[in-house]
Amino acid sequence: MNKEIPVMPAAPVDSITEQTFPARVLESKIPVLIQFWAPWCAPCRMVTPIVEQIAAEHADVLDVVKVNVDEEPALAIQHGVSSIPAFVVIADGQQKKSWVGAAPKPVLERTLAPYLR
Repeated sequence: MNKEIPVMPAAPVDSITEQTFPARVLESKIPVLIQFWAPWCAPCRMVTPIVEQIAAEHADVLDVVKVNVDEEPALAIQHGVSSIPAFVVIADGQQKKSWVGAAPKPVLERTLAPYLR
């Protein structure tokens, strides 16, 4: 009999705008991972399910949001995003870490390890 390993369901990640950014990100009591993406970006589409899994598995210690760079170019510029997918971690209202590029889940979790406590 074939037993499947249960997989944590992915959580949809909220999109944020310039208007919702201060309350959702800067005033958050826990670190926030922001994924900068666009619908036409193949690597963005590839990494999104991984980001959603991380969001679901670590919802108690990490908030995860996404920003569509086509719809919110000012937020992308504000965070120095020139290539996507790009990621920014904000904790205590300050940018703590940023990187560009899709990566496998273990790499993302290692990168985020300081914020997953």
